Amino acid sequence: MSISRRQFMVLSGAAAGASAAHLAAFSQTQSDPLAGSQLYWPPDRALPAFPEAVHLDAADLTALDGDQQGLLVSLQGVVNRNRPRLYFYWGSDPTNLAWLNTIGVPYTMTTQPWTLFDRYRSEVSGAIVYDPNVPDTINLATTLAGIHGAVIATAALASQFQLPIIEDLRGRFANKMAVYQYALDNVYPDVTKRLVTAIGPSSTQQVPNVQWTTLLKVTQPVTDASNKATYTADLSSFLSGPSVYVRYQDAYSNTGWGPSVSQVTVTADGNVIASFQPGTSAELPFLFDPDSSQLASGGWRFADGTNYFVYKFTPPAGTRTLTLSTLMWNQYFITATNTTPSYQVANPLFRDYIVATKAPVFWLDPNVTDEAALFAQILETMEPDTPYLGWFPNGDEMTGVTLCAQNASAVAAADYFYNASVFSGVRAPIKPFQPPAPVPQLGNRIYLSLTMVEGDNIQYDQHRLRQIWDDPTRGQVPLGWSISVLLLDIAPAMLSYFQQTQTGNDLLVVGPSGAGYTYPVMWPASALLKYMQRSGTYMQRTGMRTLFAYNRDNSTDLPLTTSLVNLYKTNIPGLEGIAYNYESSSQVSLIDGLPVATLLGVNDAQSGITELTTIAQNWNGTSPLFVAAGLESWNMTPSDAKTLVNSIGTQFEVVRPDVFFKLLLQSQQKA
Repeated sequence: MSISRRQFMVLSGAAAGASAAHLAAFSQTQSDPLAGSQLYWPPDRALPAFPEAVHLDAADLTALDGDQQGLLVSLQGVVNRNRPRLYFYWGSDPTNLAWLNTIGVPYTMTTQPWTLFDRYRSEVSGAIVYDPNVPDTINLATTLAGIHGAVIATAALASQFQLPIIEDLRGRFANKMAVYQYALDNVYPDVTKRLVTAIGPSSTQQVPNVQWTTLLKVTQPVTDASNKATYTADLSSFLSGPSVYVRYQDAYSNTGWGPSVSQVTVTADGNVIASFQPGTSAELPFLFDPDSSQLASGGWRFADGTNYFVYKFTPPAGTRTLTLSTLMWNQYFITATNTTPSYQVANPLFRDYIVATKAPVFWLDPNVTDEAALFAQILETMEPDTPYLGWFPNGDEMTGVTLCAQNASAVAAADYFYNASVFSGVRAPIKPFQPPAPVPQLGNRIYLSLTMVEGDNIQYDQHRLRQIWDDPTRGQVPLGWSISVLLLDIAPAMLSYFQQTQTGNDLLVVGPSGAGYTYPVMWPASALLKYMQRSGTYMQRTGMRTLFAYNRDNSTDLPLTTSLVNLYKTNIPGLEGIAYNYESSSQVSLIDGLPVATLLGVNDAQSGITELTTIAQNWNGTSPLFVAAGLESWNMTPSDAKTLVNSIGTQFEVVRPDVFFKLLLQSQQKA
């Protein structure tokens, strides 16, 4: 995608909670054929249905720390797989309450979350204790909790609540690779082969009042790497503590060109104690806190805006001189301290679903060679077309999606998805059709379609999409809305809400590239047919006949081939067209008789107005022109789309994506 999916964390939008609509059609009953103590997961379902939710106990966990939240969310998974009864949320995002008030399941809200632990503790067997010094044991503990019907806990929490310890992971693993190799060899053989998950094991809790000393800082903005050099700093003044922590951050956080670091070397009394290139296994022992820094394909780590990363160096006892050398460029701001600046607590997100489904969960970086190899080994043990729910370390989206595709796995970004073990048990009506739109007579016009991208991301569907969908401007201009068809399984009430509230100007479009986010060109030929068949089935059941796809090899956009389009056509009856990729121009054509168009990427209203004005100026007006635009929906709203439409010339006729493809087909056939 063109910008980070993580941005919904700061794009909170207050309107969603206030406009939450309760749909009477979602009213739950107990006469359900799937009711019972087992998940319903026939071969034709990508993800399981949970027993029906008939009443929920809800609580806000914001006041609890991550370890406490992790214990309760794992309890939620054990409880909800028998019947969804617990609904938890935290933070300031209003959509979690909006959905609770939308789905029509009666609930009781408590302000004392621990009373719910007391109420349901008899349903768990005990605790899996993880090792705070090796955060990835939190993920191993989560899978084990699913197997044993247990909660995850620190040793202190297990003692506080007098939980029997089913398994204690402390002191057993040296690093994350050891954790996941053990899991692959000894644990994953006993779990489902139809689902794999990937969630960051922990989150960072800052220690207050830590004093940081400036080591190096640019004196003016630099965005072109013209200051690339090796910079040296003396760390000797920090030797009074056992370790030194070095933080790299952006000197001008409002411009987004923070430090890019490609080599770090530390010497103690002239002897090298650390030397590594970011993104290699040699970096791992020293990477204390990556925060939201990212790795570039060229082999460097960077942190833009308010992001940062911290390395920890522990010199030998008696060291007198400690020196740091860093090959870096752009807007660096380097500080140091000998006070431990932060600590890790469990990341509770999505663990209810992982526990409930007894799924494997790992957190391996596809851009790190050793980790990528183990990542692939895990995927190789799964069935073809196994959904990968979660995300990737350092936001390594394109590398990660490519690696998953090579191993016949489609992705659904889910690492900020709340209460999946509830939504999978909420019944809701799903329409196999959408409101029709009139098709104008073909003329010499510039036909423009606008599609909100990012909808393959189910956490986006839960949060950001709900916020911008509830914009009162929606429906005033024709818009395509990409959305995940996997909501049919994991959150049918969400999909039903969007269906029931869409206007005649709204078209739900399947997000890339079908039943899960993937790059189909990278799939093994033997497995791709199953993915296409599932995509066709889910599109038919949800009334979607227009597709948004990405076709890539890592970060390289590739054209759709005739064979690929033919696979889509053959397996998706009634497919009307494919919009694909996110590029600097929109190119249209017929491939195997199907209209296709690359999306012109529009990141904000003003740049879109400028680009479309230029297109109009260059149009000769003698024949129809077709422009398919993708709107970056982390940045844009229906109000922005209306501003854009009202600011372009009368040469344009804005139509829904399905109408766009019908007109394009007429034009191409006529030509």
